[in-house]
Amino acid sequence: MNDIIDVSSIDSEKAQSLKTVGWISYLLHLIVAVAAVIPGAQVGAGLLVVALIIDLVKKSDAEGTWQASHFSWRIRTVLWAGFFYVVTFPLFLLLYLPGAIAWAIISIWFLYRIVKGMVRMNASQSLPT
Repeated sequence: MNDIIDVSSIDSEKAQSLKTVGWISYLLHLIVAVAAVIPGAQVGAGLLVVALIIDLVKKSDAEGTWQASHFSWRIRTVLWAGFFYVVTFPLFLLLYLPGAIAWAIISIWFLYRIVKGMVRMNASQSLPT
């Protein structure tokens, strides 16, 4: 019997699987990010929570690969954006316009990070950690 296992094939399958998961997560993030920038097009935080859970669950599978940086990038992006949205929410209660401006800036920053991550992933490049 031939019990030789082709490790390169397994690594290639794992890399492709992680890339597929990454694309699904990025697309969910992108839908939320675009909706956040377009007034009245809110799709809700549900998609973002699903994407965050996917990233948290699959992050350990990507350890030691270039894709690990993408999981960290997406997780940090969501956590920082959430933090800034919560911190600036009182501006809506006190003065609407500053709150709207702050949320627009956060939303554009969020969209930028998602697009940057997608471009780097498409090129099979890691992101800064």
